[in-house]
Amino acid sequence: MITVRPARERGHAEHGWLSARHTFSFAGYYDPDHTGFRALRVLNEDRVEAGHGFPSHGHRDMEILTYVLEGELAHTDSLGGSSVLRPGDVQLISAGTGVVHGEANPSSTRPVHLLQIWLLPERTGLTPTYAQQAFSEAERRGRLRVLATRGGAAGERSHGRLGAAAAAGEGHAATALDLHQDATVYAALLEPGMTVSHRVGPGRHAWLQVARGAVRLNGRALSAGDGAGASEEALLAIAAQEPSEVLLFDLA
Repeated sequence: MITVRPARERGHAEHGWLSARHTFSFAGYYDPDHTGFRALRVLNEDRVEAGHGFPSHGHRDMEILTYVLEGELAHTDSLGGSSVLRPGDVQLISAGTGVVHGEANPSSTRPVHLLQIWLLPERTGLTPTYAQQAFSEAERRGRLRVLATRGGAAGERSHGRLGAAAAAGEGHAATALDLHQDATVYAALLEPGMTVSHRVGPGRHAWLQVARGAVRLNGRALSAGDGAGASEEALLAIAAQEPSEVLLFDLA
């Protein structure tokens, strides 16, 4: 069964410097029919104007992924981390017992376009950690590339999931980030006519989010901002209708 969450039906918050779309209930937006999907709790599409950002704020007991689509995002946190994320960079904060961080668009001219993703951890009270990894276009083009999974690189290898560069023996391949949850997050860059497939294990579920472009998921048309939850589907086929970027979540 595949259930589509159309982009136009998402929650919307407009703050002048921030335009945010909420796939699931978040902050002042609440929809009892859309409070998350399995361990996936938040999936926000944010556009932050130049020179603006989120002031320092706290989180706890949440796995927080940031995926930049366009522009740059500067990050600082109470763990001593400081970095700038660009397209292809993925950041993971395991908030655990508590972390404070801030995010800002360092550009004076360009907005930043990003996805903010929260997953519930498998247990509370974890030690907070921060990690960041860059995934090249080559690693994501034409295939579902693991961004994060339980066990990180070890989990990736144990499931036979290797990045494009590693699989081809072509120099350095990025290392999957370590999620504290029975979940795997993939990304793919697809050109028109390309199809990628994903087998969903027994009793597992999947969520597909179209970041850009247009695809067909098992024949169902999805456009930028659309999401779809899949349960009791053994195989997912994602066919690009135009240049597209998608994220896929494999969830217990």
